[in-house]
Amino acid sequence: MDRTTQHEGDTEAVLQPPVGQENGDGEDAEVRKRHQEKVDHEISDNVKESVLYWQGDDTISTRLEDNKKTLEDTVGLGASFDVVLREMSFGGRKVGIFFINGFANSLILTELLDRLSYVTPKDLSSNALHSYFERFIPHVQVELADQMSAAINKVLTGMSAFFIEGERKVILVDTRQYPSRGPDEPSIERVVRGSRDGFTETLMTNVALVRRRLRDPGLKYEVMQVGRRTRTDVCLAYIDDIADKKLVESVRAKIKKIVIDGIPLADKQLEEAMTGKKWNPYPLVRYSERPDVVASHLLEGRVVLFVDTSPSVMILPTTFFDLCQHAEENRQSPFMGSYLRWIRFAGIFASLFLLPLWMLMVISPELKPPVLDFIGPQKAAKLPLILQFLLIEFGVDLMRMAAVHTPTPLASAMGLIAAILIGDVAVKTGLFVNEVVLYMAIAAIGMFATPSYELGLANRLIRLVLLVLVAAFKVKGFVIGVTAILVLLTVHRSYNSSYMWPFIPFNARGMLSILVRKSVMEDEKRPSYNKPRDSTRMPERQGGS
Repeated sequence: MDRTTQHEGDTEAVLQPPVGQENGDGEDAEVRKRHQEKVDHEISDNVKESVLYWQGDDTISTRLEDNKKTLEDTVGLGASFDVVLREMSFGGRKVGIFFINGFANSLILTELLDRLSYVTPKDLSSNALHSYFERFIPHVQVELADQMSAAINKVLTGMSAFFIEGERKVILVDTRQYPSRGPDEPSIERVVRGSRDGFTETLMTNVALVRRRLRDPGLKYEVMQVGRRTRTDVCLAYIDDIADKKLVESVRAKIKKIVIDGIPLADKQLEEAMTGKKWNPYPLVRYSERPDVVASHLLEGRVVLFVDTSPSVMILPTTFFDLCQHAEENRQSPFMGSYLRWIRFAGIFASLFLLPLWMLMVISPELKPPVLDFIGPQKAAKLPLILQFLLIEFGVDLMRMAAVHTPTPLASAMGLIAAILIGDVAVKTGLFVNEVVLYMAIAAIGMFATPSYELGLANRLIRLVLLVLVAAFKVKGFVIGVTAILVLLTVHRSYNSSYMWPFIPFNARGMLSILVRKSVMEDEKRPSYNKPRDSTRMPERQGGS
């Protein structure tokens, strides 16, 4: 009995913590609880707010352990596998190398660490930071930062930060190596002859492709960050002595005023945030994936916006006629370029007005001149014309979307099946008439021939509206619809510039350059639409020669 009691007492004694340890564990548990509560209550829109939340100020501590703790709380060091802090000792000083594993160039970092491994305590002066910065980090782009948020933001862009024990500044080294693809030919703006390099998703590659074509000291690249959380790099490009200063300042101010958590969809979200366009279908900017096209527009006095992670570039301001032009026209002789331009204009006109005009003549046969008596369905179908048009419009859009999402090996089979179902079976069953399918195919080809994808979609929507108006009000509906479109395009402004220039307001020189592709040596003036500071392309001839 006593032995059992004694044994139980001994067991209890073994299970009980030593004196003082209970209070220590309780304090640690309380600290962890308070820390977790702080984690749960954190709401920070950006890195600086997070740093201030965790450590009270935005300075860099002289103790490496304190900086490590801040990194754990703010950027998930230890929780995110790609966030790395490599702690080493060089010359008797503890150094922490902080970087993002997926962005860092391991070869550059290895060379830097190999160089630093030879540093001895004798090599370091009283100011270790100065010694590292001036002598022992042999790299091109090196800078200092005295704020923790600035250092973290730089590391999140791909740089590496060197925290040195006892120093209140951090050394930032550009060791970036973004995952990217090569500059392949753009899939939309293909040309028969011309360069095959197109923009990629990497900002530095894109600006270098344009700089290669414009070795002008006046070409300026200004980088800003948009988005409190994404901090997406946006580059404003222009030629300083050509572009309108007011336009550049206006674009710069609009970018800086954007308050949003992020733009993960890059240039399209940036366009919406800048223009505020809601229900107007026509684009206010031109998108291009070709460096030569961008360089040409810069020489005309336009402003260009590069957005990191996007393979397309925004050109502004733009006009309706700019969106109808293609690089292929400038790769041929002036005569052939003008011919191609007219063919393209005819296709765009057909995509807009061919179907409404045909349906108007079918509904109102008295409008047809005798020479066009052959126009019209030879036999009636089971469905009314307007319903046929709407169904086939939706069918073409459905095929277009299906082609985007269909794997390449199956795309041909999908197109063959769609052609048989819509082009043959639908006519044989009497649901559609042959003319509807024919004219819809011509209009679709005109839409696909439109260089600007956004303009082609806008024209398609306007065509649908015209079809409905013609079916409802016949001639009055067509006149009202066309008038409304012209008014819409006339009042449409692209950065306080006329969208229909040079047609409205009329400019004879500009209209001639739209209709006829001039040769390079004859095109001496830049378009006045851009309000360029230097409107002359050619230098003044000396001595009358």
